[in-house]
Amino acid sequence: MSRKAMVVCPQPEAAESGIEILQAGGNAVDAAVACALAQTVVDPLMCGIAGFGTGAVYMAGKGVHEYIDFHAPAPAAAKPDMWAHLLEGEARDGFGFSIKGRLNDIGPQSIAVPGTLRGLEAMHRAHGRLPWRDVVEPAIAWARDGFFVRPAMYAFWIDEPHMGRASNRERLAWCEDGRRLYCRADGSPKTIGTPLTNPDYAETLRMIAAEGADAFYVGALADRMLEFLSAQGALISREDLAAYQPARNAPLSGTYRDRRITTNQPPGGGAMLIEMLNILEHFDLAGLGHNSPEYIRVVCEAMKRATADKDRYIGDPKFVDVPLDRLLSKDYASQAAAAIRAGEKVRIERVDSAVVVPRDTTHLSVVDGDGNCVSLTHSLAMPSGVIAPGLGFMFNGCMGVFDPRPGRAGSIAPGKSRFTSSCPTIVFRNGEPEIVLGAPGGTQIAMGVLQSLLNVIDFGHPMQTAVSLPRFSATSNAIDICNRIPRAVERALAGQGYEVIRNPFGYTIAWVHAIRMADGQLQGGADPGRDGVAYETVVAG
Repeated sequence: MSRKAMVVCPQPEAAESGIEILQAGGNAVDAAVACALAQTVVDPLMCGIAGFGTGAVYMAGKGVHEYIDFHAPAPAAAKPDMWAHLLEGEARDGFGFSIKGRLNDIGPQSIAVPGTLRGLEAMHRAHGRLPWRDVVEPAIAWARDGFFVRPAMYAFWIDEPHMGRASNRERLAWCEDGRRLYCRADGSPKTIGTPLTNPDYAETLRMIAAEGADAFYVGALADRMLEFLSAQGALISREDLAAYQPARNAPLSGTYRDRRITTNQPPGGGAMLIEMLNILEHFDLAGLGHNSPEYIRVVCEAMKRATADKDRYIGDPKFVDVPLDRLLSKDYASQAAAAIRAGEKVRIERVDSAVVVPRDTTHLSVVDGDGNCVSLTHSLAMPSGVIAPGLGFMFNGCMGVFDPRPGRAGSIAPGKSRFTSSCPTIVFRNGEPEIVLGAPGGTQIAMGVLQSLLNVIDFGHPMQTAVSLPRFSATSNAIDICNRIPRAVERALAGQGYEVIRNPFGYTIAWVHAIRMADGQLQGGADPGRDGVAYETVVAG
């Protein structure tokens, strides 16, 4: 008997790789790992094997539902106060801090301990069906044979610098290998349609296919990386790499109306998502009218409360006592809903807030023919720009989101992972998975995922419509709206005393990629703000 399977992600090339693995007899985990590795080739500023991430795995036949969390901790050499005297400002949306000299933002000191490759290997070892070599091979082929610059990729590459932050064009051109791979002779990024190949990365991936992640963490690749990074003054050490292990965690679980929401534990963004849903459950959102001024006010105040709680309480639970029982309680949500109904406004405190900074992340959602599901978000944070000569991949810049001020939930500490809004999520209805989703988008990830869920659950939209409708956000004291929200709505919100900031993009505030299982069919949703696709295939059951 044949059954349908689907891969949804922002890169057509990576989705093809996932589909081919499913057609070759792989399961959802095999497809997700192949897709993720292909993403590291064809979207090299959004993600990489030297990045971090978090992924939900649901194996229908095994009764397994868990998260593989591969966050990027601060190196052992990091000190809580090492940049406190250099603090200049904080992004308006809370996504990172600016310091003098930009040491946390670009270059070797911005690199935290890479987690992605170990995480993908752990996921495959636990639940994959095909050999490791087979799931790495598609990425090797893309690096060897080539792809081209896509429109969304190029738009991201040519962004402008923001209040002390490096632009992505600067990150591309930071080192010689980056300029050779991704830039034209004048140092500007290669343009849409330009063919790209990365033979150095193809060779790196061949070593990983043959030796596993050990090649990267303790083997020959580690030797080459560390020789270069040490000479550049990086904080990361051989001991950091050798000791790194991902975590396997139970999902964070909540309810919304007649659904069960499962998402990731701190320092991921799942707690924010559940807190917001708990609050919004107290409102007749459909009755307010989709994207009406009152609807936006109510949802934004829920967003602001979750953001304020995140800033104060949510960090790496190995270092911070995160009060999840209180934050996610229905009583706490009821009190918050009553305050919103009464017109109260939450104020979010920020340090000399700058504009919103880049969001360098990607996502994939997979469902296979047996009903197994994977929702995986991975990233380079704000990429460091650093590529070790001859290896072909860029290192993360995860240190830029740590708070340089000691004594806070997001402060620097050796071995500590910083908060990420990433919240790959699986929604269950009547005990069965219904929606598999997640998004890139920095601090806006949870806000995009939230609205996509509301669009399905409260408004009854199919998945593609749900991820395509205009979005808004409030992760500061302002309300950000996309350019497809009418100005009459903007004026009404401004009349209530809100600062409303119009984004010039029509599709923005995270880029959600999702699959919904409804009435025996798979509904794919690929956010129009990226180059994404929802590819379906028929596989043997």
